[in-house]
Amino acid sequence: MAREWTGIQQFPLATQTKLLELLGTLKEKSRDSLTILVMGKGGVGKSSTVNSILGERAVAVSAFQSDVPRPVMVSRERSGFTLNIIDTPGIVEGGYVNDQALQLIKRFLLNKTIDVLLYVDRLDSYRVDNLDRQIVKAITESFGKEIWRKGVVVLTHAQLTPPDCLSYDDFFARRSEAVLKVVDSGARFKKHEIQDHAIPVVLVENSSRCNKNDNGEKILPNDTVWIPSIVETITNVATNESKSIFVDQKLIDGPNANERGKMFIPLILAFQYFFVIKQLQKWIKDDIAKAPKSSWE
Repeated sequence: MAREWTGIQQFPLATQTKLLELLGTLKEKSRDSLTILVMGKGGVGKSSTVNSILGERAVAVSAFQSDVPRPVMVSRERSGFTLNIIDTPGIVEGGYVNDQALQLIKRFLLNKTIDVLLYVDRLDSYRVDNLDRQIVKAITESFGKEIWRKGVVVLTHAQLTPPDCLSYDDFFARRSEAVLKVVDSGARFKKHEIQDHAIPVVLVENSSRCNKNDNGEKILPNDTVWIPSIVETITNVATNESKSIFVDQKLIDGPNANERGKMFIPLILAFQYFFVIKQLQKWIKDDIAKAPKSSWE
């Protein structure tokens, strides 16, 4: 049951106005609800981002527990519109993708529709590696590559001073490019697919040290008012031409290995006929032709 979204009243008036305007945009497009799935590694700020968007401490966050232990859906209602945000545990343990955590998430999502995926990482991470690719690959295999058509890359810890004398915007561009390359690779997008559907990247700073403008709104070093910015990006992705992802039992079970193999049966039989049976027949005929004839022939 959705609770009244009272947290929106905690935002400065300018932020409230923008958020209500964006909710109005969704309602104009015949949307009365929106479900956001938040995924990523542990300790990157998934739960804090949920709380920041809602303007309240909806999900417990502590220094001793970097992630929720199991998936949780927070639902808030405002003016006839319901916002659902699903926070999830980190999907990495011991340097590997945690299949158990993935299965837990998938079972929780059964019969739910994902309108937007927030893939969360940190802006202040200076490299990507094979583990990042494995995470994207695991999400893709779990929900299909189309999940990224509903994806937004969220980079947290955005209140930083870039290294190596880079400007803030240059550092953001480089980090975004690196993460997007990993997503494109892990999701196995072809070049034309990347060009046709660019995944947006947004910046987030959840800590209390985030700077504010004259209206009291949280701003980043590039002067972006980030809470309306992320909600606007979510709205744009939710209403793009790609379909939302409905998580049914078939999607949870994944492709059946036996069904996958059936498509190769005709190819295998054809190979056997032309390269095995036909060759055997040729060898037999050659042996017969070379064999000495009996005196009675």
